[in-house]
Amino acid sequence: MFKGSLVALITPFRDGAVDDKAFQEFVAWQIAEGTHGLVPCGTTGESPTLSHDEHKRVVELCLEVAKGKVPVIAGTGSNSTAEAIELTRHAQKAGADAALVVTPYYNKPTQEGLYQHFKAIHDATDIPIIIYNIPPRCIIDMSVATMARLAKLPRIVGVKDATNDLTRPVRTKLAIGPDFCLLSGEDGTALAYLAQGGHGCISVTANVAPRLCADMHEAWAKGDVKTAMRLNERLMPLHEALFAETSPAPVKFAASLLGKSSETCRLPLAELLSETKERVRREMRAAGILE
Repeated sequence: MFKGSLVALITPFRDGAVDDKAFQEFVAWQIAEGTHGLVPCGTTGESPTLSHDEHKRVVELCLEVAKGKVPVIAGTGSNSTAEAIELTRHAQKAGADAALVVTPYYNKPTQEGLYQHFKAIHDATDIPIIIYNIPPRCIIDMSVATMARLAKLPRIVGVKDATNDLTRPVRTKLAIGPDFCLLSGEDGTALAYLAQGGHGCISVTANVAPRLCADMHEAWAKGDVKTAMRLNERLMPLHEALFAETSPAPVKFAASLLGKSSETCRLPLAELLSETKERVRREMRAAGILE
């Protein structure tokens, strides 16, 4: 079971290329700061603009540093089923603990199409698969019924739920059972998601506040609700600032202020507005992660 604070890793760039050294140092820092799991090559890692070779290399770089210390869930999704199978097979061969597979964007498959897409990836691989359901980016929403149908397959093990619907964890648990891994994909509702039966969060904010995010999850797991709520309130303005413009541009700028990455995103993501930069700086200081 995957649980706690898992980070949706940014991908640092230098001179237009993936900055291997900065990325591996960043992964090592995440582990040292207490992050419970690593997710390379998700949306926050700018997977849509990584070549297949870059995508595979980033997964390998992450695994080289993780060395089994924390689980690695590799992003392997695509709106092409064949491409998703290729990337998932690579993640399996490289030694990832699971694959995170997003619902196919742009194509707008039906619920049956969604089922067949994930079943094809499942049947072509031998790695646990986590469904990534994010309607705001993909337009489509996998229903609880379709997810329950997929959960009958032995290696469909959980969901990253970015619907922002706090009834989902309860309804999914009732439909599938307690062993299906429920991970929030929304930092702002992560604590509420835990209260509704969730197991953890794949977090953007953990890129720059890994210790605070981990501490919140650990406090909740210990039953220290007061501390978890205090940390959630401390983090909330930062969560909001990191989504003031399209992610991951704000969080990469935040990481640059900590000296962990360049702020550069690949087009079509543009440099942040000056007022957004100031807001990110202000909320990082308020959260106590920037002097």
